[in-house]
Amino acid sequence: MAARTLHGARIEVAPGALATLGARLRDRWPAHRVACIADDTVAARYGAAAREAIGGDLTLLTFPAGEASKTRATWAALTDALLARGFGRDTVVVGLGGGVTTDLAGFVAATYLRGVPLVLVPTSLLGMIDAAIGGKTGVDTPAGKNLVGAFHHPELVLIDPALLTTLPVSARRAGLAEAIKHGVIADAAYLDDIVAQLPRLLGDGPLDDPATRALVDRSVDIKVDIVARDEREAGLRQVLNVGHTLAHALEQVTGYRLAHGEAVAIGMVLEARLAEDLGHARPGLADRIADICTAAGLPVTLPSGVDPDAVVAATHTDKKSRGGTVRYSLPADIGTIATASGGFTVAVPDAAVRRILT
Repeated sequence: MAARTLHGARIEVAPGALATLGARLRDRWPAHRVACIADDTVAARYGAAAREAIGGDLTLLTFPAGEASKTRATWAALTDALLARGFGRDTVVVGLGGGVTTDLAGFVAATYLRGVPLVLVPTSLLGMIDAAIGGKTGVDTPAGKNLVGAFHHPELVLIDPALLTTLPVSARRAGLAEAIKHGVIADAAYLDDIVAQLPRLLGDGPLDDPATRALVDRSVDIKVDIVARDEREAGLRQVLNVGHTLAHALEQVTGYRLAHGEAVAIGMVLEARLAEDLGHARPGLADRIADICTAAGLPVTLPSGVDPDAVVAATHTDKKSRGGTVRYSLPADIGTIATASGGFTVAVPDAAVRRILT
Protein backbone atom coordinates (compact mmCIF):
# COMPACT_ATOMS: atom_id res chain seq x y z
CA MET A 1 0.00 0.00 0.00
CA ALA A 2 1.07 3.57 -0.60
CA ALA A 3 2.40 5.48 2.38
CA ARG A 4 0.09 7.97 4.06
CA THR A 5 1.14 11.33 5.43
CA LEU A 6 -0.61 12.70 8.50
CA HIS A 7 0.43 16.05 9.98
CA GLY A 8 4.04 15.34 9.02
CA ALA A 9 3.98 11.68 9.97
CA ARG A 10 4.78 9.12 7.27
CA ILE A 11 2.73 5.98 7.88
CA GLU A 12 3.71 2.78 6.09
CA VAL A 13 2.22 -0.70 6.20
CA ALA A 14 4.93 -3.05 4.98
CA PRO A 15 5.71 -6.67 5.92
CA GLY A 16 9.33 -6.96 7.06
CA ALA A 17 9.55 -3.25 7.83
CA LEU A 18 11.33 -3.79 11.17
CA ALA A 19 14.41 -5.08 9.35
CA THR A 20 14.60 -1.82 7.38
CA LEU A 21 14.35 0.45 10.42
CA GLY A 22 18.08 1.11 10.75
CA ALA A 23 18.46 2.16 7.13
CA ARG A 24 15.48 4.47 7.41
CA LEU A 25 16.84 6.10 10.56
CA ARG A 26 20.30 6.59 9.04
CA ASP A 27 18.79 8.08 5.90
CA ARG A 28 16.65 10.59 7.83
CA TRP A 29 18.93 11.28 10.83
CA PRO A 30 22.46 10.18 9.90
CA ALA A 31 24.11 11.78 12.94
CA HIS A 32 21.47 11.15 15.60
CA ARG A 33 21.63 8.73 18.51
CA VAL A 34 18.79 6.24 18.80
CA ALA A 35 16.98 5.36 22.03
CA CYS A 36 14.49 2.53 21.71
CA ILE A 37 11.77 2.23 24.36
CA ALA A 38 9.96 -1.10 24.80
CA ASP A 39 8.29 -3.03 27.58
CA ASP A 40 10.19 -6.03 28.93
CA THR A 41 8.01 -8.56 27.07
CA VAL A 42 8.48 -6.91 23.67
CA ALA A 43 12.17 -6.31 24.36
CA ALA A 44 12.68 -10.02 25.00
CA ARG A 45 10.87 -10.89 21.78
CA TYR A 46 12.04 -8.20 19.37
CA GLY A 47 14.95 -6.42 21.06
CA ALA A 48 17.58 -8.46 19.24
CA ALA A 49 15.90 -7.84 15.88
CA ALA A 50 15.75 -4.11 16.61
CA ARG A 51 19.40 -4.06 17.62
CA GLU A 52 20.39 -5.92 14.47
CA ALA A 53 18.37 -3.54 12.31
CA ILE A 54 19.52 -0.33 13.98
CA GLY A 55 23.05 -1.28 14.94
CA GLY A 56 25.05 -2.23 17.98
CA ASP A 57 25.10 1.31 19.38
CA LEU A 58 21.36 1.19 20.05
CA THR A 59 20.29 2.12 23.59
CA LEU A 60 17.34 -0.04 24.61
CA LEU A 61 15.32 1.22 27.58
CA THR A 62 12.68 -1.07 29.07
CA PHE A 63 9.86 -0.95 31.59
CA PRO A 64 7.47 -3.57 33.04
CA ALA A 65 4.74 -4.55 30.58
CA GLY A 66 1.17 -3.45 31.25
CA GLU A 67 -1.04 -0.40 31.67
CA ALA A 68 0.11 -0.08 35.28
CA SER A 69 3.45 1.18 33.95
CA LYS A 70 1.95 4.04 31.94
CA THR A 71 2.62 6.59 34.67
CA ARG A 72 4.53 9.75 35.37
CA ALA A 73 6.96 7.66 37.42
CA THR A 74 7.85 5.51 34.40
CA TRP A 75 8.09 8.62 32.21
CA ALA A 76 10.47 10.16 34.76
CA ALA A 77 12.59 7.01 34.92
CA LEU A 78 12.92 6.88 31.14
CA THR A 79 13.78 10.56 30.77
CA ASP A 80 16.27 10.31 33.65
CA ALA A 81 17.89 7.34 31.89
CA LEU A 82 18.31 9.41 28.73
CA LEU A 83 19.83 12.28 30.70
CA ALA A 84 22.19 9.94 32.53
CA ARG A 85 23.43 8.57 29.18
CA GLY A 86 24.03 12.06 27.80
CA PHE A 87 21.39 12.07 25.11
CA GLY A 88 21.02 15.51 23.55
CA ARG A 89 18.82 17.20 20.97
CA ASP A 90 20.37 14.87 18.37
CA THR A 91 18.19 12.02 19.67
CA VAL A 92 15.57 9.90 17.95
CA VAL A 93 13.17 8.02 20.23
CA VAL A 94 11.84 4.76 18.82
CA GLY A 95 8.74 3.30 20.47
CA LEU A 96 8.61 -0.46 19.87
CA GLY A 97 5.50 -2.13 21.24
CA GLY A 98 1.77 -1.85 21.81
CA GLY A 99 -0.43 1.05 22.82
CA VAL A 100 1.11 1.56 26.26
CA THR A 101 4.56 1.85 24.71
CA THR A 102 3.56 4.14 21.87
CA ASP A 103 1.77 6.49 24.30
CA LEU A 104 4.66 6.44 26.77
CA ALA A 105 7.50 6.71 24.25
CA GLY A 106 5.61 9.48 22.51
CA PHE A 107 5.31 11.44 25.74
CA VAL A 108 9.02 10.97 26.40
CA ALA A 109 9.83 12.28 22.90
CA ALA A 110 7.36 15.17 23.25
CA THR A 111 8.90 16.42 26.49
CA TYR A 112 12.58 15.41 26.39
CA LEU A 113 14.58 18.63 25.85
CA ARG A 114 11.26 20.18 24.75
CA GLY A 115 10.80 17.68 21.96
CA VAL A 116 12.86 15.25 19.87
CA PRO A 117 11.92 13.17 16.79
CA LEU A 118 9.75 10.11 17.34
CA VAL A 119 9.47 6.88 15.34
CA LEU A 120 6.87 4.26 16.21
CA VAL A 121 6.98 0.56 15.38
CA PRO A 122 3.75 -0.91 16.79
CA THR A 123 3.81 -4.63 17.54
CA SER A 124 0.15 -5.21 18.48
CA LEU A 125 -2.99 -5.01 16.36
CA LEU A 126 -4.35 -2.27 18.63
CA GLY A 127 -1.13 -0.31 18.26
CA MET A 128 -1.08 -0.67 14.49
CA ILE A 129 -4.63 0.45 13.81
CA ASP A 130 -5.11 2.98 16.59
CA ALA A 131 -2.57 3.95 19.24
CA ALA A 132 0.41 4.68 16.98
CA ILE A 133 -1.60 6.97 14.70
CA GLY A 134 -2.71 10.49 15.45
CA GLY A 135 -0.06 12.11 17.62
CA LYS A 136 -1.66 11.56 21.02
CA THR A 137 0.84 10.79 23.77
CA GLY A 138 0.41 10.59 27.52
CA VAL A 139 0.30 8.77 30.81
CA ASP A 140 -2.34 7.78 33.33
CA THR A 141 -2.80 9.32 36.77
CA PRO A 142 -4.77 8.18 39.84
CA ALA A 143 -7.49 10.62 38.74
CA GLY A 144 -7.95 9.00 35.34
CA LYS A 145 -6.55 7.69 32.08
CA ASN A 146 -4.40 9.76 29.70
CA LEU A 147 -4.89 12.95 31.69
CA VAL A 148 -1.27 14.11 31.35
CA GLY A 149 0.12 14.20 27.83
CA ALA A 150 0.78 16.13 24.65
CA PHE A 151 0.17 16.05 20.94
CA HIS A 152 3.46 14.99 19.33
CA HIS A 153 3.26 13.38 15.91
CA PRO A 154 5.84 10.75 15.02
CA GLU A 155 8.03 11.40 12.02
CA LEU A 156 7.52 7.81 10.91
CA VAL A 157 5.14 4.96 11.78
CA LEU A 158 6.32 1.59 10.50
CA ILE A 159 3.53 -0.98 10.61
CA ASP A 160 4.94 -4.46 10.08
CA PRO A 161 2.12 -7.04 9.99
CA ALA A 162 4.72 -9.79 10.29
CA LEU A 163 5.06 -8.81 13.95
CA LEU A 164 1.50 -10.05 14.54
CA THR A 165 2.54 -13.67 14.09
CA THR A 166 3.36 -14.02 17.78
CA LEU A 167 0.33 -12.09 19.05
CA PRO A 168 -1.77 -14.13 21.52
CA VAL A 169 -5.50 -14.44 20.94
CA SER A 170 -6.28 -12.16 23.89
CA ALA A 171 -4.28 -9.36 22.26
CA ARG A 172 -5.95 -10.04 18.90
CA ARG A 173 -9.33 -9.52 20.57
CA ALA A 174 -8.15 -6.26 22.13
CA GLY A 175 -7.14 -4.94 18.73
CA LEU A 176 -10.35 -6.14 17.12
CA ALA A 177 -12.33 -3.97 19.55
CA GLU A 178 -10.80 -0.88 17.96
CA ALA A 179 -11.33 -2.27 14.44
CA ILE A 180 -14.99 -2.91 15.29
CA LYS A 181 -15.22 0.66 16.58
CA HIS A 182 -13.87 1.96 13.26
CA GLY A 183 -16.60 0.04 11.45
CA VAL A 184 -19.26 1.31 13.85
CA ILE A 185 -18.32 4.94 13.37
CA ALA A 186 -17.40 5.03 9.70
CA ASP A 187 -17.89 1.97 7.50
CA ALA A 188 -20.69 -0.62 7.66
CA ALA A 189 -19.13 -2.72 4.88
CA TYR A 190 -15.84 -2.86 6.74
CA LEU A 191 -17.65 -3.98 9.88
CA ASP A 192 -19.32 -6.78 7.91
CA ASP A 193 -15.92 -7.83 6.59
CA ILE A 194 -14.50 -7.99 10.13
CA VAL A 195 -17.40 -10.19 11.22
CA ALA A 196 -16.82 -12.52 8.27
CA GLN A 197 -13.13 -12.82 9.13
CA LEU A 198 -13.51 -13.42 12.87
CA PRO A 199 -12.98 -17.22 12.73
CA ARG A 200 -9.68 -16.73 10.90
CA LEU A 201 -8.57 -13.76 12.99
CA LEU A 202 -9.20 -15.64 16.24
CA GLY A 203 -7.87 -18.99 15.05
CA ASP A 204 -4.46 -20.52 15.57
CA GLY A 205 -3.01 -19.35 12.27
CA PRO A 206 -0.59 -16.45 11.84
CA LEU A 207 -1.93 -13.02 10.99
CA ASP A 208 0.70 -12.14 8.39
CA ASP A 209 -1.52 -12.60 5.34
CA PRO A 210 -3.18 -10.37 2.71
CA ALA A 211 -6.56 -10.40 4.47
CA THR A 212 -5.05 -9.14 7.71
CA ARG A 213 -3.05 -6.50 5.86
CA ALA A 214 -6.26 -5.33 4.20
CA LEU A 215 -7.95 -5.06 7.60
CA VAL A 216 -5.03 -3.05 8.99
CA ASP A 217 -4.98 -0.84 5.90
CA ARG A 218 -8.69 0.00 6.15
CA SER A 219 -8.53 0.86 9.84
CA VAL A 220 -5.45 3.00 9.23
CA ASP A 221 -7.27 4.80 6.42
CA ILE A 222 -10.29 5.50 8.64
CA LYS A 223 -8.23 6.94 11.45
CA VAL A 224 -5.94 8.94 9.15
CA ASP A 225 -8.92 10.46 7.34
CA ILE A 226 -10.54 11.58 10.59
CA VAL A 227 -7.39 12.93 12.27
CA ALA A 228 -6.31 14.73 9.08
CA ARG A 229 -9.49 16.82 9.32
CA ASP A 230 -9.25 17.49 13.06
CA GLU A 231 -5.79 17.15 14.58
CA ARG A 232 -6.56 18.49 18.07
CA GLU A 233 -9.93 16.79 18.69
CA ALA A 234 -11.92 20.02 18.48
CA GLY A 235 -14.74 18.40 16.53
CA LEU A 236 -14.79 15.43 14.14
CA ARG A 237 -11.96 13.53 15.84
CA GLN A 238 -14.22 13.11 18.87
CA VAL A 239 -16.05 10.33 16.99
CA LEU A 240 -13.03 8.12 17.63
CA ASN A 241 -14.05 8.21 21.31
CA VAL A 242 -17.19 6.10 20.78
CA GLY A 243 -17.22 3.64 23.67
CA HIS A 244 -14.23 5.27 25.31
CA THR A 245 -15.86 7.51 27.91
CA LEU A 246 -17.22 4.50 29.77
CA ALA A 247 -14.22 2.37 28.78
CA HIS A 248 -11.74 4.70 30.44
CA ALA A 249 -13.96 4.94 33.53
CA LEU A 250 -14.16 1.13 33.71
CA GLU A 251 -10.40 0.80 33.38
CA GLN A 252 -9.92 3.29 36.20
CA VAL A 253 -12.40 1.76 38.66
CA THR A 254 -11.14 -1.80 38.01
CA GLY A 255 -7.53 -0.79 38.55
CA TYR A 256 -6.78 -1.55 34.88
CA ARG A 257 -7.56 -5.23 35.34
CA LEU A 258 -9.67 -4.91 32.20
CA ALA A 259 -7.63 -4.80 29.01
CA HIS A 260 -8.27 -1.66 26.99
CA GLY A 261 -9.96 -3.59 24.20
CA GLU A 262 -12.25 -5.34 26.66
CA ALA A 263 -13.23 -2.02 28.21
CA VAL A 264 -13.86 -0.50 24.77
CA ALA A 265 -16.16 -3.39 23.81
CA ILE A 266 -18.21 -2.95 26.98
CA GLY A 267 -18.18 0.82 26.52
CA MET A 268 -19.40 0.61 22.92
CA VAL A 269 -22.34 -1.60 23.85
CA LEU A 270 -23.33 0.44 26.91
CA GLU A 271 -22.99 3.76 25.09
CA ALA A 272 -25.10 2.40 22.22
CA ARG A 273 -27.76 1.46 24.80
CA LEU A 274 -27.44 4.97 26.20
CA ALA A 275 -27.92 6.41 22.71
CA GLU A 276 -31.05 4.29 22.23
CA ASP A 277 -32.38 5.27 25.65
CA LEU A 278 -31.97 8.97 24.82
CA GLY A 279 -33.52 8.62 21.37
CA HIS A 280 -30.28 9.23 19.45
CA ALA A 281 -29.89 5.73 17.98
CA ARG A 282 -32.09 3.29 16.12
CA PRO A 283 -33.58 0.51 18.25
CA GLY A 284 -31.50 -2.66 18.17
CA LEU A 285 -28.16 -0.95 17.52
CA ALA A 286 -26.72 -1.96 20.90
CA ASP A 287 -27.73 -5.58 20.37
CA ARG A 288 -26.04 -5.58 16.96
CA ILE A 289 -22.78 -4.26 18.42
CA ALA A 290 -23.05 -6.69 21.35
CA ASP A 291 -23.48 -9.64 19.00
CA ILE A 292 -20.36 -8.66 17.06
CA CYS A 293 -18.26 -8.13 20.19
CA THR A 294 -19.48 -11.42 21.66
CA ALA A 295 -18.52 -13.22 18.45
CA ALA A 296 -15.06 -11.68 18.84
CA GLY A 297 -14.81 -13.09 22.36
CA LEU A 298 -15.08 -9.68 23.98
CA PRO A 299 -17.16 -8.84 27.09
CA VAL A 300 -20.27 -6.72 26.63
CA THR A 301 -21.66 -6.16 30.14
CA LEU A 302 -20.52 -4.41 33.29
CA PRO A 303 -18.15 -6.71 35.21
CA SER A 304 -19.57 -8.18 38.39
CA GLY A 305 -18.73 -6.25 41.51
CA VAL A 306 -18.25 -2.94 39.70
CA ASP A 307 -20.14 -0.10 41.38
CA PRO A 308 -22.17 1.88 38.82
CA ASP A 309 -21.87 5.03 40.95
CA ALA A 310 -18.07 4.71 40.88
CA VAL A 311 -18.18 4.41 37.08
CA VAL A 312 -20.38 7.50 36.77
CA ALA A 313 -18.05 9.44 39.06
CA ALA A 314 -15.03 8.36 37.00
CA THR A 315 -16.59 9.66 33.78
CA HIS A 316 -16.26 13.19 35.15
CA THR A 317 -12.50 13.08 34.62
CA ASP A 318 -13.12 12.55 30.90
CA LYS A 319 -11.51 15.22 28.74
CA LYS A 320 -14.86 15.90 27.02
CA SER A 321 -16.47 16.96 30.30
CA ARG A 322 -17.66 20.57 30.22
CA GLY A 323 -19.19 22.58 33.06
CA GLY A 324 -19.75 19.50 35.19
CA THR A 325 -21.60 17.64 32.40
CA VAL A 326 -19.99 14.73 30.58
CA ARG A 327 -20.27 14.72 26.80
CA TYR A 328 -20.35 11.40 24.94
CA SER A 329 -19.61 10.40 21.36
CA LEU A 330 -22.64 8.22 20.66
CA PRO A 331 -23.40 6.02 17.66
CA ALA A 332 -26.72 6.67 15.91
CA ASP A 333 -26.40 3.68 13.57
CA ILE A 334 -23.63 1.64 12.01
CA GLY A 335 -21.51 4.24 10.22
CA THR A 336 -23.39 7.23 11.68
CA ILE A 337 -22.67 9.33 14.78
CA ALA A 338 -25.24 11.20 16.88
CA THR A 339 -24.83 14.97 16.73
CA ALA A 340 -26.10 17.82 18.86
CA SER A 341 -26.01 21.53 18.01
CA GLY A 342 -23.75 20.76 15.07
CA GLY A 343 -21.16 18.99 17.21
CA PHE A 344 -20.03 15.39 17.45
CA THR A 345 -20.73 14.87 21.15
CA VAL A 346 -23.90 14.82 23.21
CA ALA A 347 -24.26 16.12 26.77
CA VAL A 348 -25.61 13.28 28.91
CA PRO A 349 -26.91 13.62 32.49
CA ASP A 350 -25.53 11.22 35.08
CA ALA A 351 -29.00 9.84 35.76
CA ALA A 352 -29.24 8.55 32.19
CA VAL A 353 -25.85 6.85 32.43
CA ARG A 354 -26.79 5.29 35.77
CA ARG A 355 -29.94 3.82 34.17
CA ILE A 356 -28.01 1.81 31.61
CA LEU A 357 -25.42 0.67 34.16
CA THR A 358 -27.94 -0.85 36.58
